[in-house]
Amino acid sequence: MKNYIQIDEWNIIENNFNPHHHKISESIFSLGNGRFGQRANFEEAYSGESLLGNYVAGIYYPDKTRVGWWKNGYPEYFAKVLNATNWIGVHVNINGEELDLANAEITEFSRVLHMKEGFLERSFIAKLKNGVQVKVKAQRFLSIADDEIGAIRYAITCLNQDANLIIHTPLDGDIANQDANYDEKFWVEIAKEYADDELYLTLETKKTAFQVCTASKVQFAKEGVLQHPQLAPIQREKYISSEVQFSLNKEEELVVYKYVAVVSSMNHPILELTSSAKNAIQRSCEKGFEKLLIEQEMAWAAKWKENDIVIEGDAAAQQGIRFNIFQLNQTYTGEDERLNIGPKGFTGEKYGGSTYWDTEAYCLPFYLATADEKVAKNLLIYRYKHLEKAIENAQKLGFKNGAALYPMVTMNGEECHNEWEITFEEIHRNGAIAFAIYNYIRYTDDTQYLADYGLEVLLGITRFWAQRVNWSEDKKQYVMLGVTGPNEYENNINNNFYTSYLATWCLEYTSEAIDFVKQNYSERFEQITAKTNFNAAEELAKWAHIRENMYFPKDEKLGIYLQQDGYLDKEQILVSQLAAEDRPLNQKWSWDRILRSCFIKQADVLQGLYLFEDRFDIDTLRRNFDFYEPRTVHESSLSPCVHAIIAAKLGDEKRAYDFYLRTSRLDLDDYNNDTEDGCHTTSMAGTWMAVVEGFGGMRVRDGLLNFHPFIPEKWKAFSFKIKFRGSLLNVKVHRQGIHIQNLSSRKVNVKVFDVVYEIEGQTQKEILLEKAA
Repeated sequence: MKNYIQIDEWNIIENNFNPHHHKISESIFSLGNGRFGQRANFEEAYSGESLLGNYVAGIYYPDKTRVGWWKNGYPEYFAKVLNATNWIGVHVNINGEELDLANAEITEFSRVLHMKEGFLERSFIAKLKNGVQVKVKAQRFLSIADDEIGAIRYAITCLNQDANLIIHTPLDGDIANQDANYDEKFWVEIAKEYADDELYLTLETKKTAFQVCTASKVQFAKEGVLQHPQLAPIQREKYISSEVQFSLNKEEELVVYKYVAVVSSMNHPILELTSSAKNAIQRSCEKGFEKLLIEQEMAWAAKWKENDIVIEGDAAAQQGIRFNIFQLNQTYTGEDERLNIGPKGFTGEKYGGSTYWDTEAYCLPFYLATADEKVAKNLLIYRYKHLEKAIENAQKLGFKNGAALYPMVTMNGEECHNEWEITFEEIHRNGAIAFAIYNYIRYTDDTQYLADYGLEVLLGITRFWAQRVNWSEDKKQYVMLGVTGPNEYENNINNNFYTSYLATWCLEYTSEAIDFVKQNYSERFEQITAKTNFNAAEELAKWAHIRENMYFPKDEKLGIYLQQDGYLDKEQILVSQLAAEDRPLNQKWSWDRILRSCFIKQADVLQGLYLFEDRFDIDTLRRNFDFYEPRTVHESSLSPCVHAIIAAKLGDEKRAYDFYLRTSRLDLDDYNNDTEDGCHTTSMAGTWMAVVEGFGGMRVRDGLLNFHPFIPEKWKAFSFKIKFRGSLLNVKVHRQGIHIQNLSSRKVNVKVFDVVYEIEGQTQKEILLEKAA
């Protein structure tokens, strides 16, 4: 755990430069706008350790799988979201020496991510080896008002002497992915052009043939006066730049404005890429940096107005939740149903930037409550459009009759994860997608979605579960063998409680969905029946038999569900007994030692109890929580938020708060010693869940929003906004009770501490704790 980030409610602040923290900061201070994004690399050259990162949404490469022992069913490739053209460069040579903070004496340094306004600012004073003392102030942002545009303002002043400057402002496409399996570069050049002081570089991905055109134009101002210097083009393969020279007097400021457009064949015809980039450059130059920044601030103000969470009295907790919300809004806008949310967003390459089950389990609740309904719906339609690929994935593993196994990792619906214990065994991901359909309909009451899209997906998933279990003559029950649960520190286990319970629920929910669609959308039901060759009598009967006879491992003496068969055969050691030098286990222990231990990477049994809490009494929840939490090392970013929510439900204020703080500051404080690889973007939605579902106690039951809140001791109050079925509510929890303001025009009924309250449009309701009790 590191604590070099300064506490501030609205800003992420790094004072002083430590090269050992640099890659972590590159992740934390990343920028994005839903279309493209970048790590917080320096504009000027930097020869120290760094992870270069520029990413374009939806653009990927199928990197050939690399394994030591090939097994039937392995995917042929791992999809990589590609490191794309580096456009931020403002390389400065001063009196013959390159400005490079790795080789300079830094006397002042500050980096600030202005989350409220949506821009990154960095300033420093450094002394070069040639004696020149230079001051730089750099600002940049990726516009969410116009998502094809990025802009940089780079101001440089020589403090102690006159200086001659040579400035290069490149577009560098000669880029590699650090995680390339065979050290291959994934881009080929299509065209580059220098015209009217504008640079254009168009590259194409190998195999997938996506094209991206990056364009830039630079302007210069000396002491506020626009300059018109002669620019000289520099070109080589996959690289184009301009060179310009300036003479600066001591303490004279030169400002470099760099306007950039990034357009792709995802959104424009290939033959129109250059013209589209030119239009975007013209738009940006006509407005100028200051006006573009004002538009950015206004666009971010609109976002914060809808989904800010305010925590009074705890600046560290406030900073944490706003950082998480900021990154989520940078990563996914929901405007394009072809896109999804990678575990690292636009902050790093790890995990390939592809889609995991994290989206359905963690991100969907955030977008359901904070964005337009279509945003969450598009996340589900993304999976519907991949249904045929999911059926193909199942067929590769020997499943039949339209059974669908959604991939653990994907860009286009094909499985592209190449670790056998994940690819073949971590099949609970299928259930997460089914639960997301249920969760979406429960929240929105959009039953039309069930008929139009959802039922087909549910049928495929349920057919998979029905074939994946087998009858045990010994137990006289159905069992599920050879799986990996959410706890990836166990592989190839039998009867993982979470997977089996989720599968059984899927059988039940799909049966109910079939009946609902048949009764309410009969014509559509007949179409689905014909399309899927659904045999209602036979399949429903089989599913019912499995549900009624499913085996779940349990220890009656302890009164807990067992994570899997034989879990109690392991040596039962608590995390509190581990030496500090053993943590994190995945970086200190052999895999053999981890697999033989009782330690749990993330919520497993508790993940199931969280999803289906209404099916278990409070004592069952408490016994399982008190048993499993002390054995959980939380070395997955997805773990603390679930534990925070359950602890809150149990009234365990200390553990609920501790887990919330850990999930909200996971990257800011580098809890798991891996933030340098990128932020844990999908788990950030879990931070929102920890506040709203945990401390706010929000649930949807019987078509009503339910609240059962409490406040951590360190907080004076907290508030959040919720969109629900056309209404927008501001919910504030304070020491005396809960204040709900209906910001919409329509009436809404809510339940607080099990009492129903009617709140008319544009009115508010104050509910005191004594009255609620």
